[in-house]
Amino acid sequence: MTKKTDVSGGENRGPEGQEPQRVYLVGIGRPGESLEIAEEALAELGRLAEAAGGTVVGRTVYRGHPDSRYRIGSGKAAETAVEAKTAGADLAVFEGELQPAHVRNLEELLGMPVLDRTQLILDIFAQRAMTREGRLQVEAAQLNYLLPRLAGSRTALSRLGGGIGTRGPGETKLETDRRKIRRRIADLQRQLAEVRKHRELLRGTRRRMPVCLVALVGYTNAGKSSLLNALGGVCLPAADRLFDTLDPATRRVKLPGGETVLLTDTVGFIRNLPHQLVAAFRATLEEVTAADLVLHVVDAAEENRDARIRAVEEVLAALGADRTPTLLVFNKVDLPGGEEPWPDGNALYVSAATGEGIPALLGTIAETLAVDRVRENFCIPYQQAGLLELVHGRGRVLRETHLAEGIMVEAEMPAAWAGRLRARLKARR
Repeated sequence: MTKKTDVSGGENRGPEGQEPQRVYLVGIGRPGESLEIAEEALAELGRLAEAAGGTVVGRTVYRGHPDSRYRIGSGKAAETAVEAKTAGADLAVFEGELQPAHVRNLEELLGMPVLDRTQLILDIFAQRAMTREGRLQVEAAQLNYLLPRLAGSRTALSRLGGGIGTRGPGETKLETDRRKIRRRIADLQRQLAEVRKHRELLRGTRRRMPVCLVALVGYTNAGKSSLLNALGGVCLPAADRLFDTLDPATRRVKLPGGETVLLTDTVGFIRNLPHQLVAAFRATLEEVTAADLVLHVVDAAEENRDARIRAVEEVLAALGADRTPTLLVFNKVDLPGGEEPWPDGNALYVSAATGEGIPALLGTIAETLAVDRVRENFCIPYQQAGLLELVHGRGRVLRETHLAEGIMVEAEMPAAWAGRLRARLKARR
């Protein structure tokens, strides 16, 4: 198998025993949209193609009105066919979403498989999902995308092999009719409902044992996993590529005041995230809605960072998590362009790679969560001295005095933990 190092520092790999697929990109700009915006979207499409294991060999942009036969107009389609063949492409990937008729007509004209952006993202998710839950979510998203496209798509569905766009359920459901697919979708929905129920139980457990939950969100490849490693002192896999993390990871992080919080990494967002994925991954994404604090991680070195911030905020609003307290965290400030400040000034600047700004971020997290903290005095009897460990572990001890009746402690801690401690002391009297 050959390897090709891409510009992001990752590796392009073709399917086992095959060369990486040669991909020709076709951008589709909206009428009146600037060429710069269309080029930015096409550049992101190229990074997605590389993340899927392809090698980009050419690209073009269509900015006219939609065409019923080819989506990009017959003249542009004919021009694309010549350019793609000249470049030696064996796969064409289109920006936007194509209808089944578009795919059928384009494949006949170009003489190669055709995918749209949604199929490409679904393929990447199929590669990256490692847990049972992740695989269920991806398969549900893929089948929901396939179902309305079965009519007139026999050629696309009967492809054999291991190229981009053929992973996941596509390899085992190629000749399956609608009835079987609907049955499978219903089965997946039942299993995902169990996943959601299990996550609700976990959240209920966390509410009974009140540890603050902090969620990391952000555009894909903003460095969330790297930041989790830097904050939590762990070493989870983190690579410089789109959608590197699908399955959420949670780690305990100790704040400067002594309090411990749970920090959760979530799946990355992207502009126009396919609604099939939002629906399938809702159980995972709802971890954000249960958080006490959201860290919105931004790639500080990204030129188009303001658009990416808006894209993430739109997904958060759709999930109902836009009312949760949020800290804007600019990561990768050590890279060229990363030092440019955010206009409103209410942001934090860090580098997960070098550790710059990490202590300040931990301090700000502690200060933000401290809004719900109380300062209180507790008299802990000597026979209950074990509770002193709880005070030190969940709060900040300001004064500790040993008296005849017990240990008098003045502490600052979350209100929920203070109430729990009072209840334990009262129960032992």
